[in-house]
Amino acid sequence: MLKSVPQQQVSRGAAIAWVAASVFYFYQYVMRSAPGVMGPQMAQGLGLTAAELGGLLALFYYGYAPFSLVAGVLMDRLGPRRVAPAAAALAGVGCLMYATGNAGVASAGALLQGAGAVFALITAVYIATTYLPPARVATLIGATQMFGMAGGSAGQFLAGPAIAGGVPWNLIWLGLGLAGLPLAALLLVTIPAAPKDRAPPSWAQTLHAIVTVAKNPQSILCGLIAGLMFMPTTIFSMVWGVRYLQEAHEMPYMVAVLRSAAVPAGWIIGSPLLGALSDRIGLRRPVIAGAALMLLACLALILYAPAGTLPPFSLGLLAGVASGGAMLPYTVIKEANPAEYRGTATGVIGFINFSLSAVLGPVFGGLLLDASGGGERELVHYQAAFLPLLFAVALACVLALVLRETGAARANVAPQSASALRS
Repeated sequence: MLKSVPQQQVSRGAAIAWVAASVFYFYQYVMRSAPGVMGPQMAQGLGLTAAELGGLLALFYYGYAPFSLVAGVLMDRLGPRRVAPAAAALAGVGCLMYATGNAGVASAGALLQGAGAVFALITAVYIATTYLPPARVATLIGATQMFGMAGGSAGQFLAGPAIAGGVPWNLIWLGLGLAGLPLAALLLVTIPAAPKDRAPPSWAQTLHAIVTVAKNPQSILCGLIAGLMFMPTTIFSMVWGVRYLQEAHEMPYMVAVLRSAAVPAGWIIGSPLLGALSDRIGLRRPVIAGAALMLLACLALILYAPAGTLPPFSLGLLAGVASGGAMLPYTVIKEANPAEYRGTATGVIGFINFSLSAVLGPVFGGLLLDASGGGERELVHYQAAFLPLLFAVALACVLALVLRETGAARANVAPQSASALRS
C-alpha cells in the first residue's frame, strides 16, 4: 500500500497514524497515573491496605514487561495495524475490570491493562522509525513521550478534582474503559496496512531477531538506563507522590495532586526538548548523562531539602524535564541494532525497563511499610524507603557514560568502527 502512492501522501498518512498511536500512549498514561490520586478511595473500595494496593498496581508492570517482547515480535511479523487496535481494546477491558470493585478481578484487570498498554509506545515508535524521516527519530520519540506524559498529567489533573468532588472512583474507571473502544477504531482507520509484498519473517528469523538484540551489550545498557531513569516517575511520583506530599509535608489533597502532576508536566517539556537537542548536536550519550545527573539532583532535593527551598512546582517540573531523557535510550537501541529489528528492539528495551518497575515497585512499598512500622508515615520514613532511588539514578548516569555513542556526529567525538557500534 505504501509503495503505490506518492511519497508525500505516504508521509502525511504516516504522520496521522503516528499521532493516533501517540493518542493511544496518552490514554495508557492516563490509566497509569490516575491511581496515584485515588489511592485511599481505591484501597477502601477494594478492601486493601495501602501496601496491598501498591502491589496490585504493580501488576500493571507484570503485564507490561513480558508483553513488551510479545509486542515487538508481533509488530515485526504482522505490522501495527493488525495488533494495535486489539491492544487498545484490551487495555480498556482492563479498566472495566477495575470498575467492578472486586480485588481479584481488578488484579486481573491490571495485568490486562499492562498487556494492552505496552503496544502504544511500540506502535508509535515503529511508525516513526519505519515511515518518517530518520534524521528526526529522537525528536519524534521524545514527542511521543510528550503525549504520554500529557496523559500522565491529565490522569491526575482530571481524576483529582473528580475524586475531591465526590465522584466514585470506580465510575472513573468505567469511563476510561469505555474510551478504549473508540480509540481502537481510530487506530484501525488511521494506521496503514503493511505492504502486500512484504513477507513476514519466519519464527526462526523472529527468534534470531530477539537473540541478536538481547545479546548486544548496548541493548542491555539502554534497557537499564531507561528503567533506572523511569523509576522515580513510575514508582515514586505516580504511586506514592500524592501521599508523600500529604503525609511527609502535610499538604492539602488538591495541592498535593497539583504538585505531583508537575512531574509528568515536566516530561511534556523534557521529552521532545531533549530529543530535539540530541538530534541537533548529533549526540546521544552526553544528553542522557546530563539528564540523569539533573534528575539525581532534583530527587535528592525532593527527599531531603527543607520545604520552601525552591518555588512551588519547580522541583517536580525540573525532575520531569530531566526524566524525559529516559526516552533517548529508545533511540540508541534502534541505532545500535539492525534496522529490520526495530520492533523487537523496542520490545527488548521495554521488557528490561518495566521489569525493573514490576520487580522493585512492591519492594519500595515494603521498605516504606517497614520504615513506618505499619503506622503513620512521616518524612523520615519516606527518606529511608526511597534513598535507594538516588543510587539507582546515579547508576544510570554512570551507565550512560559507558554507552557507546550512536548519534550522527559520533565520528567527530571518537573514532570507532562500524562493527564496534554494533557490538
